[in-house]
Amino acid sequence: MKVSGAWLDAPKTQAVFAALTEQGHTALAVGGCVRNALMGVPVTDVDIATDATPKTVTKLAENAGLKAVPTGIDHGTITLVSASTGYEVTTFRADTETDGRHAIVRYSKDMSEDAARRDFTMNALYADATGQVLDPLNGLPDLNARRVRFIGDAQARIREDYLRILRFFRFAAWYGDPALGFDAGALAAIAVSLDGLEGLSKERVTAELIKLLAASDPAPAVGSMSQTGILQAILPGSESRALAPLVHLEHEAGVAPDAVRRLAALGVYDSDALRLSKRIQTRLALYQRLISSTERPLELGYRHGKDMAADVLLLRAALFETPIDKSAMRDAQIGAKAEFPVKPADLMPTYQGPALGEMLRKLETRWIASCFTLTKADLMP
Repeated sequence: MKVSGAWLDAPKTQAVFAALTEQGHTALAVGGCVRNALMGVPVTDVDIATDATPKTVTKLAENAGLKAVPTGIDHGTITLVSASTGYEVTTFRADTETDGRHAIVRYSKDMSEDAARRDFTMNALYADATGQVLDPLNGLPDLNARRVRFIGDAQARIREDYLRILRFFRFAAWYGDPALGFDAGALAAIAVSLDGLEGLSKERVTAELIKLLAASDPAPAVGSMSQTGILQAILPGSESRALAPLVHLEHEAGVAPDAVRRLAALGVYDSDALRLSKRIQTRLALYQRLISSTERPLELGYRHGKDMAADVLLLRAALFETPIDKSAMRDAQIGAKAEFPVKPADLMPTYQGPALGEMLRKLETRWIASCFTLTKADLMP
């Protein structure tokens, strides 16, 4: 079996393969790029595994006129820059010791050892420069079935890095077949490993959760997380009930998936368990205020824009278990385009300073209440 595509055939990619194999070393595309190519999913990054040590990788790159940057030297990773594109090149590795967050590894010459330390069978796939796929752990059947399965003993894989619990659900949401359900062995291993989540950084948990919620339909995975206690462990006070209705309403309304909107559907507006940017925190706080407000669709669109208004209407419908009101969505779009007809200059010099601001607010309130029907002449005092 072979893979192909611009990600592999591009001269800049082939230049990296050529540099690494110049003196007989092995260089193989690995993980997500191979998996996505086989699944027909866009490839965004190309990672390469090799039997050459980082020192040798650097030397080979320099000999070929490529820039080598030691971005992850502690883990055996050198980033090679070819035609302004970075390629992470990592030496084959085998774990010798792990504490659930960081692993101590030794370099290896054996692709099978490198494959065995990876997380899921569908990620332990390699391809050479010609696209020939190598499958040392028989992961292709799982990939073809869209079955997310840990490599070897699931509990052992989780103990190597407890973030793999969250990665399991993320991969299930993005690449799994919902009809298959979730691997029973994986769920059993996860259920007895919950305590390990406490040692993960907020940054890593947040990144995984946001990626999970950005999937087309994360509801089955999040529902399983809730049933196994994972959701409460990473997000105390959260509730998954409204997520599936929200996803359905998004599809019905033709609205693209959005991780922050879906985070709000879990009832999470301000959580110490996550490390969220100020921008996301501000957005969640606005969701919280507007969901329970009495602002009508026209006013939502006018005051907050069509995207925020649509989000609030979708969240209200999902949380209150009501159908989406298409006329309300249209009103939100109308409101977003509306322009208040009275300008400050229209009220001056009769009104100045604070009195001017107060009069503008009163007139705007009347105008909104009229559903934008009052004209400037109707509003002028």
